[in-house]
Amino acid sequence: MNPQGPIGIFDSGLGGLVMTKAFRAALPEYDFLYLGDTLHVPYGPRSAEAILHFTTQAVEHLFEQGCPIVIIACNTASANALRRLQQEYLPDHYPDRRVLGVIVPTIESALQTGHTRIGLIGTGFTIQSQTYNQELHKFNPAIKLMGKATPLLVPLAENDALQYAKPILQDYLAPLLADGIDCLILGCTHYPLFRSTLEEILPAGVDIISQTDVVPPKLKDYLLRHPGMEARISRGGTLRAQLTDVTPTYSASGAQLLGEEVVFEKVVLED
Repeated sequence: MNPQGPIGIFDSGLGGLVMTKAFRAALPEYDFLYLGDTLHVPYGPRSAEAILHFTTQAVEHLFEQGCPIVIIACNTASANALRRLQQEYLPDHYPDRRVLGVIVPTIESALQTGHTRIGLIGTGFTIQSQTYNQELHKFNPAIKLMGKATPLLVPLAENDALQYAKPILQDYLAPLLADGIDCLILGCTHYPLFRSTLEEILPAGVDIISQTDVVPPKLKDYLLRHPGMEARISRGGTLRAQLTDVTPTYSASGAQLLGEEVVFEKVVLED
């Protein structure tokens, strides 16, 4: 019998703690291990090769810590590295483990709304990669997706500066609203923090698709459909949190994003 281990959650920085909070609310009985690559954050401006390298390192570390399944919460890493990890890395190195992302579950939820003019905000890499477009058009090529890179939002979220976001968001959203979007995908783990401000800006009838709402139920459903994998997850309701760089600022911001105090362990990812 395979040993049990926690669900691994990886993000390029601290934003995945927002998702971790949502996962723990939806699946409180399971253990979780969070890894944030704060040494290399942000991933958005980096090359595809660097993102793949950092993500592979992180996934391997979480597997070595006993995680039978890893969720890549970072949209940038999901856009760049997920398919290659699933198709090339896992079969050769960890055929009995699984790596899941956040993009396809998000698109599935957006499609279920019936909207046909979908807006997307995310990092520069997420938007430029066209991954959302490609995945969306596998389901329905007639739907129009309009993306907008929003690079200033992550620094606001990680520096407790949400109060400055409204004029920035108004500027970012202007072209999407001019294009007549009927829903907006929040394509970054940090962006649920801006939801109240977005609700002030967006016209009535424009739905917000937040990954904190849609991805945890999708993971719960996945585990129900894969009882063999579900049986390999340890149950204690615990959370361990690791960062590749730990500072007092990261510790304070992380506790705020998670909604509870947390002691971050510093880890080194080997090349």
